[in-house]
Amino acid sequence: MTGILYLVPNTLGTGDADSLAAVLPQGVCAQAAQLTYYIGENAKATRAFLKRVGTEHAIQNIEIRELNVHTPAAQIHALLAPIVAGTDGGLVSDAGCPAVADPGALLVRYAHQCGVRVVPLVGPSSILLALMASGLNGQSFAFHGYLPVNANERVRALQALEKQSRETQQTQIFIETPYRNQALLDALLTHCSASTQLCVAVDLTLPSECIVSRTVSQWQSNLIDVCKRPAIFLMLGS
Repeated sequence: MTGILYLVPNTLGTGDADSLAAVLPQGVCAQAAQLTYYIGENAKATRAFLKRVGTEHAIQNIEIRELNVHTPAAQIHALLAPIVAGTDGGLVSDAGCPAVADPGALLVRYAHQCGVRVVPLVGPSSILLALMASGLNGQSFAFHGYLPVNANERVRALQALEKQSRETQQTQIFIETPYRNQALLDALLTHCSASTQLCVAVDLTLPSECIVSRTVSQWQSNLIDVCKRPAIFLMLGS
């Protein structure tokens, strides 16, 4: 019998016990507390998460291995080996839901190939929370992750996504490294049509949460601070 791979959601930011209870169900915390084997993006961040949710075992007795963008694909089978051997384990991201915009997706694929049961647990997804609150098309949408860093390539990508969105009425969703948020917002306001709908959601689930949805022309005279804050961008061409 193999173990179970639990996909354990993380919070979208640090906070007190009340903020934890607001975004993670009690049953999820209880399941997370039982596990003695974890795979996370960063061992330090994973330990911090376990301290917040509480554990039934001493932290030093919980095995934590790392899976991130630097992990060779050849090593992922080894990360899954304890679960294949019968130990229940958890996959956790640094923030939000694991395996979504997260390197853990390949581990989940291998788990299915090995006959391991995969159990997703309920928790916050910044992508879906932003879409829910945007007022844009929730029936048809696409998430593109990070856009190109190069300024010219980023403009071409934005214009292509805007054209696609206008023609299909599909909401386009993307993210950026917090310190490049302002450059992305500037590009959107400079190169997109004045009538395009743009939603920016920052600090989701945190006390400083701010979600603003309006046309590009309306954004021009009423900006918000996006610098160094976790943000999701959503666009719908019109």
